Amino acid sequence: MKDNHSNRLLRGAHTYQKARNGVLAALAAILLIQFSCSAQDQTGTLLDTSVDKAVKSAPALEPAAPEEHQNWAMHFDAVEVIQGQPGFHSPYGGTQSLATDDNFRQTSEADLFFAARIWPGGEIYFNPEYYQGFGFGETHGLAAFSNAMAYKVGQFRGDFNIPHIFFRQVWGFGGEQEQLDADELQLAEKVDISRLTLQVGRFAVTDVFDNNAYAHDPRGDFLNWAAVDALAFDYAADSLGYEEGIYLELNQKAWAARWGIFTIPRLPNVNATDGQYLRAWQQVAELEGRYTLWDHPGKVRLLGYLESAAMGSYKAAVVDFPAEMPDMAATRRYRYTYGVELNLEQEITKDLGGFLRLAMRDPNYEVYQFSDVSQSLEIGLSIKGTGWTRPNDTVGVAEMLDGLGHAQKEYFNDGGLGILIGDGRLPHYGPENVVEAYYNCELFKGINITLDYQLAADPAFNKDRGPINIFSARLRVKF
Repeated sequence: MKDNHSNRLLRGAHTYQKARNGVLAALAAILLIQFSCSAQDQTGTLLDTSVDKAVKSAPALEPAAPEEHQNWAMHFDAVEVIQGQPGFHSPYGGTQSLATDDNFRQTSEADLFFAARIWPGGEIYFNPEYYQGFGFGETHGLAAFSNAMAYKVGQFRGDFNIPHIFFRQVWGFGGEQEQLDADELQLAEKVDISRLTLQVGRFAVTDVFDNNAYAHDPRGDFLNWAAVDALAFDYAADSLGYEEGIYLELNQKAWAARWGIFTIPRLPNVNATDGQYLRAWQQVAELEGRYTLWDHPGKVRLLGYLESAAMGSYKAAVVDFPAEMPDMAATRRYRYTYGVELNLEQEITKDLGGFLRLAMRDPNYEVYQFSDVSQSLEIGLSIKGTGWTRPNDTVGVAEMLDGLGHAQKEYFNDGGLGILIGDGRLPHYGPENVVEAYYNCELFKGINITLDYQLAADPAFNKDRGPINIFSARLRVKF
C-alpha cells in the first residue's frame, strides 16, 4: 500500500510538472510567434522600409493629453464567468472538499457605479450590484480559489446588494499636479500630487490596499484569489468581501502612506457585523515607495495589519476535543492577530511587467475573513499585445504557493473545517500550488473576452487529491 501510494504521488507530481511546463512553453511559443509575425505586414514583407525609417527618425510632436474634469459620472460593468474541470484523482473527500463530479459552475455580476462631486474635493460614490451563481463546491475545496468573481455565499436566483457607498474628501497642499483618470470609483480631475485623502463608508479593504498594476482585478486580469490579492492578507470582509471603514492616505511624488480602520464580521464568513466596535476591528497600514529602474517605473509596498476579533485557537480546538472533530467555535474569545506583506510591481519593458507578493499571518489563531493559509507567495508576468498589433489585449501567467502553520495542519488532519477547506483529514500535507495563464482579448471597445487555464496541485494542501485542471471563460461588458 505504501509503494502504491508513493507511486500515485509521483505520478501526480509528474503530471503536474508536465502540465505546468507545457503551459509555460506554450505561452512562450505563442509570444515568440506573435512578436516575429508583428515585424511583417500581411504580404510577408518587412514593415521597416527606408521611408518608414525616415519617418521614425523624425521627432514626433505628440499633442498633450486633454485634461478631463468630471462633476458626475455613471458606469456599467457586467461580468459572466464560466468554469469547468474534467475530474481529478480523489480517494476520499470531506465536508468542504471539491467533488470530482462538480464539473461546471458559473457566476453573473452586473454593477452600476454612480459618482458626484458635491463641492471642491468632496465626492460621493454609490454602487448597487446584481449577483447570481456559485464557485466550485459552493466556494469550497481550494485555499487559492479559482474564481475571484465568486462570493462565499452563492445565489441560485439573483440578488441585489450594495458593495460601495462612501464619501471621499481630498485636500491639496499645492505645488505640482497630476491628472487622475476616470474610473468606476474615481471622478476624473487634476489634483495636487501632494495631497491628503479621507474616505468613509462601505467599500472593500482591497479597493485601497494591496494594489498592483498587473494582478489585482478579477474583471480584467487573473481570476484566482491568490493572484488578485495576497492570500495570507486576511483583510476585513464580510461574506461578500466588503466592510465599513475609515481610510486616510498621504500622497507625495515618491511615496505614499496609508492607514485604515474597519469593522469586522460577528463570525467568520457571515454578513452580520460585530457591534462591539472597541473590541472588534482591523487596522491596516501600508507604505508605498516609487522608483525608476533602468528608465522603467516600479513600486514597492510594505503592508501590515492588526486585528482584534473573537477568534478560535487551532491548538486549543485539537487539544480540548481529542476524541471528536475539533470545535473551533468553543475556543473563540477576543484575541489579537496580525499579518505582514511585501508587494512589488516592476515595468520591465513598455509592454511587459512583473509582480510579486509575499505574505504571512499569525498561524495560531483562526482565519477570520479571506482564506485558510498562513503563508503565501505569488509571482507572475503581464504582457500587452502591442507586439502582435493588439495593444489592448493582455497575456498573463502566474504561479501561486500557499501553506499552513503546524497547528493548522493538526487541526485539519483531525477533521476541522475552515472558511474554504476541510477534507476530513490531512495525512499527507503539501503546499498548495496553482499555475494560472490567461489571454484577455478586446473584441470591441468596452467588450472583452478572456480564456483562462489554472492547474491546482495538492488542493486544500492534500497530496492525496488532485491535480485539478480548471478551464474558464470570462465575458466583460463595460461602459
